[in-house]
Amino acid sequence: MLHKHSVRTLILLSLSLALLVAACSPTSVEQIGQPTTAPSSETTPEAVAEPIEDVSKEPLKIGGLAPLSSPGSVTGGEAMKAAFDIALDEINSAGGVLGRPVEFILMDTEGLPEKGNAVMERLIDLDQVVAVVGGYHSSVGLKVRDVAHDSHIPVIFAETWNDDITASQYPEVFRIAPLSSEIAAVDAEFIQSLDVDQVVIMTENTDYGIPAAKDTTERLSEMGIQATTFSADIGTQDFSAIVERISAEEPQLILVILTGEASYNFEQQAAEAGIGPQDLLMICMVVADNSAAFWTNVPDGNLCFYSRVGLPHALYTPATQAFVDKYMAATGKAAAEPYAMEAYDSLKLMAAAIDTAGSTDADAIISTLEGISYDGALGTITFPYGTDNPIPEDVDPKWWHQFPDPAITMVQYQEQGQNSVDAAVVFPEEYKTGDPIIP
Repeated sequence: MLHKHSVRTLILLSLSLALLVAACSPTSVEQIGQPTTAPSSETTPEAVAEPIEDVSKEPLKIGGLAPLSSPGSVTGGEAMKAAFDIALDEINSAGGVLGRPVEFILMDTEGLPEKGNAVMERLIDLDQVVAVVGGYHSSVGLKVRDVAHDSHIPVIFAETWNDDITASQYPEVFRIAPLSSEIAAVDAEFIQSLDVDQVVIMTENTDYGIPAAKDTTERLSEMGIQATTFSADIGTQDFSAIVERISAEEPQLILVILTGEASYNFEQQAAEAGIGPQDLLMICMVVADNSAAFWTNVPDGNLCFYSRVGLPHALYTPATQAFVDKYMAATGKAAAEPYAMEAYDSLKLMAAAIDTAGSTDADAIISTLEGISYDGALGTITFPYGTDNPIPEDVDPKWWHQFPDPAITMVQYQEQGQNSVDAAVVFPEEYKTGDPIIP
């Protein structure tokens, strides 16, 4: 049975062939497969066979997804694009993939599920990519996951946390980002270590935010900690009404689960209302790791905690350091954000899998990814559970094609305007470089 994208492709090819036949003269016949010869006095230029194109040198197309405009996380999308550029340059400088240059086609999802669905279909049907990498927002990832499965196109998700993305156990879907439930576990354990019993969660009304708030609330409840959740739509700019309601709750800690610029908006508006990180405990969103953007948008954000995905600076591998050096040189930033590392690794990993498979066949790529061991910016990436090692009954399905070991730490800005590379790692104990400062 033909896959959906195969049917669409045949339709497009048939239309193209019809146009070509209509444009040709009835007396002009292309001599496919014949050697090229110079025209003689008795041979018109139109009758000379065209050289056969060397298909092996045609670009190999890989698609990419990132939020490059609002209401998506533009900060995250721009960082991912810079990381993709570095990966692409390294791949092509090393000879490309299967001896062919790689053409990377990056599409803007805007952080919207319907846009993600549309651009994914375009990458497959029109651009004819052999694989797709990237992704930032979970709500987009869930849509893209289904398109990838229906079209049988391998995809490596870089920064989509929703557990269901891999729990579906689709053969085509792999992820190197952490699981939302695992982030929730770290957040809950850290909150417990701070000895608080009243928490407010400020989340976004998306397929990332709602499950993440639910997971965290359940874990905190098991620890005897009460959590109240407030939600807002993605891209919200004015949080004044919600800030008033949160203030009335008199929380001891606020956990922010808002992607992109919306997190900056909330954190600064909370600070201006007297419930910011310098007034009470606040766990800010991961984009706080972009210190330049954070301090520009949240000037009152000192003492903010946030989770960081990826190896702590003290444990950088040579591969991590090599990428970070190139990224800092290309962007002028003082560090590389987690989602930049994930974007870089997703493209390098997919290219390595295709090259190792020796083919652009989807099944060959999937099989290679299931057995791969890749040393990247995030560390050594593997996917323990897959076709040959199915999920056992006592293991959560979310671990299917899931990188199990992304390091997750909690860090804190402890000086105004501090560079993220100098922020103290305050949790867990094995990674600590400093103690938390309590407002």
